[in-house]
Amino acid sequence: MVIKSAELETVIGITSKLPENHLPEVAFAGRSNVGKSSLINALLNRKNLARTSSAPGKTQTINFYNINKEIYFVDLPGYGYASTSKETRAKWGKMIERYLTKSEVLKGIFLLVDIRHKPSNDDVMMYEWVVSMGFHPIVIATKLDKLKRSQVAGALKVVRETLGMEKDAVLIPFSAETRQGKEEIYGIIESVIAGE
Repeated sequence: MVIKSAELETVIGITSKLPENHLPEVAFAGRSNVGKSSLINALLNRKNLARTSSAPGKTQTINFYNINKEIYFVDLPGYGYASTSKETRAKWGKMIERYLTKSEVLKGIFLLVDIRHKPSNDDVMMYEWVVSMGFHPIVIATKLDKLKRSQVAGALKVVRETLGMEKDAVLIPFSAETRQGKEEIYGIIESVIAGE
């Protein structure tokens, strides 16, 4: 996949109306601080189109990036960040739910988890909920470069078992540092654009 153009086209908050997009969309979901912005920037070969932050819980909007005028990358707010009030977390949850149930062009969901840790209860809930909506989420295990090579297989097994992934469900280990996993993710995005 060659990135010719990438722009942040629409930003919606808790009360905003969803955009009426006609191009296919792929959504990126995950806990705060899991590396969602770093992944999006790596895929787009940009340093900071998606704003990364050392303070978790920074993305409080749904951001729509128009890529090559042929697909949207949709960056969802990070969930499960403790210092955010319960009320705000509930609103984010509703906003994410509204998008996932109402978008008519959502073709795929990438769920990001941190490969170094067992997926949280929030991750499990998100995975099960996305599956219950009829999607087959692609799980991306981020921060791969933080593990020794000998630890990777075991860590991936923990992710699979904790989330209750089916045997043929896709799990991609990814590093924003080394870009490992990027081509596999591109392959999935290309098949979405092709309508497969």
